Amino acid sequence: MQAPGKLATNIMHFARLLRASGLAVGPDRVLDALTAVEAAGLQHRDDFYWSLHAVFVSKHGEHVLFDQAFHIFWRDPDLLKRAMALMLPSISAPVPPQEEKTTRRLAEAMLPHAGDQPQAGEPEIEFDAALSFSDQELLRKKDFEQMSLAELNEAQQAIRKLRLPIQNIRTRRFAQGSYGDRVDMRATLRQSLRQGGAMRLRYKRPVHHHPPLVLLCDISGSMSRYSRMLLHFMHAITNEQDRVYSFVFGTRLTNISHMLRERDVDEAMQRITEIVADWDGGTRIGHCLREFNMRWSRRVLTQGPVVILISDGLDRDAAEGIGPQIERLHKSCRRLIWLNPLLRYEAFAPKSMGVRAILPHVDEFRTAHNLDSLVALADALNRPQTGFGIEKFRSELRAG
Repeated sequence: MQAPGKLATNIMHFARLLRASGLAVGPDRVLDALTAVEAAGLQHRDDFYWSLHAVFVSKHGEHVLFDQAFHIFWRDPDLLKRAMALMLPSISAPVPPQEEKTTRRLAEAMLPHAGDQPQAGEPEIEFDAALSFSDQELLRKKDFEQMSLAELNEAQQAIRKLRLPIQNIRTRRFAQGSYGDRVDMRATLRQSLRQGGAMRLRYKRPVHHHPPLVLLCDISGSMSRYSRMLLHFMHAITNEQDRVYSFVFGTRLTNISHMLRERDVDEAMQRITEIVADWDGGTRIGHCLREFNMRWSRRVLTQGPVVILISDGLDRDAAEGIGPQIERLHKSCRRLIWLNPLLRYEAFAPKSMGVRAILPHVDEFRTAHNLDSLVALADALNRPQTGFGIEKFRSELRAG
């Protein structure tokens, strides 16, 4: 640790590293960290660690990233070596698979600080460009979970430009016109009275309109990286289409429709983060679907909406109550599309109880793990219902 005179400066640089890694750390937290460290003292390293942890970590999912950043920044040689293993092609130190995603974000956050001029006699180190560069074609096919921070920002920009044409359907309403399938006798007689008995037929034709869209997004820990990207997708849809209703669920259901109507996506995400309390936790799909059916279905499932369920189907309640609730949801909508990131694996099979309960009641089964999958969904919504991705797994369910 540095001398006390440089401690405040080092805490500021540490906060910048955390912010570059994706944590919501601002100047106010830096001041709070200085106050916390002053109150706790520097007699023990653990006191210093937990003082900073209490200020900079606000979500359970941020703990691992903070822990690695702390030990690297405040000089833990073992973790520093493992972080550099991701950045330097010449170092082959093994990295535990479960830490790869978080360490990669931290490694990338350290890249701007790694460009200092080497001292005399030291070999110049070149960083692997694969960490920070991906052309457009690779970006479209790359899994959200494997993207670096820069690539995630590019993907978010691409999602904001995505257009979602939904196929228009014939409604039971009619509009007046000079041509059509039916004669509008009321309008014809009214016009003839205004014109002194002259008869000129008026017609009416059916109105075509896209159905409402209802989005149900899983924000549990297993869906963390995907749900945050798909929220940008939901924001783009909400600001392009009318009659879009959005909900997120983990252990409880939250209506975020009005928040996603904010024109600024960053402001919308900030409001959602403040109000949603069950980020990165468990999943109670049956409980949340029951709450939706009981509380919201009569409000948002009118006029035959298209419902998009975004979830991996993993449920902590062992699929209790999912079957009847997903069946009721299916019967209440025009079309139920399930987006499951696990479908990206060729070896995926409907083995979990949640997947087996949901699958018989959906009209289409699609993946949602990269930009190409979202573009394919946009194309699918502009076509009649196809039963995409269902039969293969339903036959496995029947065989099982």
